[in-house]
Amino acid sequence: MTDIKLMLQKLDTLVLFRKLREDKTLSLLINTLEDLNRGDKARALKDYCSFTASLYEEAESLTLYVLRLALEDENIYMLRKGEGVDTGWFIDECLANEIYTLEELSRIPAEDLIERIGYDGFMPRYGIEALDFSKIYADRVMQIAQYGYGIYAKYHVFVVKEGAIVPVEFPDGIRLSQLSGYESEREEVIANTKALLKGKPANNVLLYGDCGTGKSSTVKAIANEFSDMGLRLIELKKKQLHEIPNIVRHISRNPLKFIVFIDDLSFTEDDDDFAALKAILEGSVSSTASNLCIYATSNRRHLIRETFSAREGDEVHRNDTMQETLSLAERFGLRVVFRKPDKKLYLSVVRDLAAQYELKMSEAELFAGAEQYALARGGRSPRAAKQYVEFLKGNE
Repeated sequence: MTDIKLMLQKLDTLVLFRKLREDKTLSLLINTLEDLNRGDKARALKDYCSFTASLYEEAESLTLYVLRLALEDENIYMLRKGEGVDTGWFIDECLANEIYTLEELSRIPAEDLIERIGYDGFMPRYGIEALDFSKIYADRVMQIAQYGYGIYAKYHVFVVKEGAIVPVEFPDGIRLSQLSGYESEREEVIANTKALLKGKPANNVLLYGDCGTGKSSTVKAIANEFSDMGLRLIELKKKQLHEIPNIVRHISRNPLKFIVFIDDLSFTEDDDDFAALKAILEGSVSSTASNLCIYATSNRRHLIRETFSAREGDEVHRNDTMQETLSLAERFGLRVVFRKPDKKLYLSVVRDLAAQYELKMSEAELFAGAEQYALARGGRSPRAAKQYVEFLKGNE
C-alpha cells in the first residue's frame, strides 16, 4: 500500500512543479492524503468524494490527468528549454526527481484510499495507468516547438484582455476543407504560413476585398489547420494595437509560431493606433519577432478613411502626410484580394456547401433559390451562400 506520510513529504519538496499543488483536483487529493495521515476518516471520505467529482470533470484516469498537468505546466525548466537556454545540472536533477514523484502520485489506486477510509457504502473509483512520465516529458521537451508549454500547450486561439493574453476555450472550429472557392487566394496565405512554421522569412499579410468573401474565415481555418504544427493565433481589436510591443516581448522567445490577427482593419485619418501598426510593419527593433506575423483583413484597400475635407488642410507638406497614410497597405509584404464572386463562382460555392450539408434537392432548384436569396441580400458572396444553405438545411 502507498506510504502516505512519505508521499506527502515528497509533495512538500516540489519546486519546479510547486504550482500544481494549487490545482483544484490535486489539492483535494492531497487533502485526502493528509486526512488519512491524521486518521480523520470522516473528513477523508468527504475530501475523497470531492476529489473524484473534480477529477471526473476532466478525466477518469488520475494518471492521465496528472501527466497533462505536468506537460502543460509553465515552470522554469520548460521556459528555459523553450528559449534554448541551458537548464543546468541542479535543475535537471530536480526535474528528474519531481517527475518521478508526480508519477508515483498518479498511480495511487482508488482501492487503496477506499480501503483506508473504511466506508461500507458505495464510493466512486478512478483509473490509473502504467506510464513512463520521464520518457513522455523528455519527448515533449524535444518537440516543444510543436506543442509549446503552459496555456499555449492547452489552447491555440487567444485574445487580449486588460493587457494579458488569455485563451479562447471554444474558438470557431472552421477548417479549410469547409471553405469553397478562392483556392488560389487561400493558397498564397497557406504558403506564407508554412514558411513561418518552418522558420523561413514570412510576410505580414493583408486580406482585403468585399464583405462576406471569406477573409476572416481563411485566417481562422489556417490557425485551426496548423495548430498541431505549432501555430497559435492571437486576435486583437483595432483599439488594442498599442498592445503589440507587449505581445512581442511576451512571445518573442516562445518556440511556437504566432499569427496576430486583426479583423476588419481600417483607420480614420488622425487615428492614434496608426503608428502602432506602422511600427511593426516597418520592422522597428522593439516591435518585431521572428516567430510572429500580422494577418489583417479589411474591406478597404488603403485602410484609411479619407475625406475630401482632409485634402484641403493647412499643412505645408500635406501631400507627404497623405501619401504616408494611404501607403500603409503597401507595408504588408503579401496582399491578397478577395473579390465579390461572379455567378459561376457563387453557384460553385453553393454546390459545395450543399454537398457538405447533405441537402436533398435538385441542382436546378438549388441554384434558382440561391440566386433569389443573393438578390434579396445585396448580392452574391460566400457568406450569402452559407446562409442560404443553412436556411435550407434548417427547414429540410
